Amino acid sequence: MIFLKLVRIIRKTDKGLEINMEENKKIKRFNRIINDHRHILYKVSRTYCPDEDDMKDLFQEISLQIWRSIDKYNEEFKTTTWIYRIALNVAISHFRKTSRVKTMPLSSDDHKLLESDPNVDEEKLNMLEQFINELNVLDKALMLLYLEEKSHNEIAEILGISKSNTGTKISRIKEKLKQRFNKINY
Repeated sequence: MIFLKLVRIIRKTDKGLEINMEENKKIKRFNRIINDHRHILYKVSRTYCPDEDDMKDLFQEISLQIWRSIDKYNEEFKTTTWIYRIALNVAISHFRKTSRVKTMPLSSDDHKLLESDPNVDEEKLNMLEQFINELNVLDKALMLLYLEEKSHNEIAEILGISKSNTGTKISRIKEKLKQRFNKINY
């Protein structure tokens, strides 16, 4: 499991030193954060990596960055905000390094959610997914958070942009998506 791998890496870098009580608390806190917010890490990884192996690598990169940042976490902010910020920053960096633009099929979890709504047209959802995957990395992150029903304040905080910029970008993206659908007569 990823958590055990990280602990082994940490132990190796400490050259065999015993893990003290503080380190043990850190490990427990890390495991709790990862377990409680695993869905965020998977969602971000899946959005930026269409390949299963790349997705796993990105998940590990995000987890490692959370481990490295855990001591710097400011408890004034919500944990989800902190995790999204780390996950999206790592994912965007990873995406830029690999610079491969691919569309990502919906996962089985996504399909289950969509199947529960009889008014949802699967073809339209697939087109929406394709259109979102074609957005630049910042707009894709913004739409991911918007579709997660995050407030404009939360999105702004996570992405490091102003609340008004968030609203403007969302409106423009929605308009762009609407125009794309109108072009194909939906």
